Amino acid sequence: MIEGYHRLSRQAQLELLSEVTGVGVATLAKLPIDAVRQQQIENYLTDFRVPEGIAVNFKVNGREHVVPMVTEEPSVIAAASNGAKLVCQAGGFQAHSKRLMRGQLLMNTKTSIEVSQWVVDHQKHLLEVANAAHPSMQKRGGGALKIMPRPLSATQLSVDLLVDTKEAMGANTINTMLEALKTEFEMEGIAVEMAILSNLADQALTTVTCTIPETVIDSAVAQKIADASEFAQIDPYRAATHNKGIMNGIDAVVMATGNDWRAIESGAHAFAARDGQYRGLSTWQIVDQQLQGQLVVPLPVATVGGSIGINEQAQLNLELLQIDSANQLAEVIGAVGLAQNLAALKAIVTEGIQHGHMRLQAKSLLLEHGLPATKLNEAVPRLLKEPRIDSAHAQKIIEQMRKKDLDE
Repeated sequence: MIEGYHRLSRQAQLELLSEVTGVGVATLAKLPIDAVRQQQIENYLTDFRVPEGIAVNFKVNGREHVVPMVTEEPSVIAAASNGAKLVCQAGGFQAHSKRLMRGQLLMNTKTSIEVSQWVVDHQKHLLEVANAAHPSMQKRGGGALKIMPRPLSATQLSVDLLVDTKEAMGANTINTMLEALKTEFEMEGIAVEMAILSNLADQALTTVTCTIPETVIDSAVAQKIADASEFAQIDPYRAATHNKGIMNGIDAVVMATGNDWRAIESGAHAFAARDGQYRGLSTWQIVDQQLQGQLVVPLPVATVGGSIGINEQAQLNLELLQIDSANQLAEVIGAVGLAQNLAALKAIVTEGIQHGHMRLQAKSLLLEHGLPATKLNEAVPRLLKEPRIDSAHAQKIIEQMRKKDLDE
């Protein structure tokens, strides 16, 4: 057991870490540190780098966007760009968002009916208490808008607070409001077990649609995409992979903009199971001989608040996106998710998902085994011609190229 690690000096932390893990102090001391991020989390060691790239061809509500994406997975950005190109050729994505966040006061009570009625009778006062706890939100045109009881069982009750958080995600704001309400309830003799934000943001939904004619996607391929979409609506095993592909795109933009991708993930997957069966978040169907896609997903993202203000890269990425509001950011992110899904389904029902992955997988393997990046253009085609794209064949090609360089 390690006690008081956070109280040690940087050098003492590295020495203790070396003692516990066997990794040399000299090796640990070479890790770069950032003074701001050193204060951002506990027991800071270093920054973990993940590649960032730009997805292109996105047209959302008539506006063109380049989209920063942070991901370590090969082919994600290429797939998003390819999917967006198909949709752009058909006029682009249409999207709209609404934005209310939910907080919960959770209680066990044998008088849930009486408590529910008390909440209904005192709605105006309770909303005033909530807004007084965080008045700046109301001054910006947002704030607590509705409070309502929601029975969970005969003896369990959730009192839900709906808040317009404007440009912020609003977790701290809502939790502050809930703590004030908890005090108010307890003054009335009503015990509150928990007061906490919910990440199932089903009142902060983004809907993205697109329509693609057969001049852009062949009608036979379009029908296969629609059929593949139906499997994700009836089979949770297929739906999990279907949605993972969507989140490949969504998470990458959420991370690039400094937002909480874990909150977005949990909310999206909970929403996918809202009727009791886990389903695909997107649907594709043929309407009037055209392929129509739709994605509905909770996206309570922010342009301010949290760690966004101290993350210079996130601020730059928001500038690159050229968005005007948190709602517009959500709409672009939703479009990335639907584009990613389109590209994945098209690949699956045509050449297969592995075809597009292989070139990028070959690059990764060659770099992993020590090939200089300057040699990739020569080495990748050679590896793709091998019977298998694996470590053994990558090492063989690297050795052959090294031998050739020595001979020359």
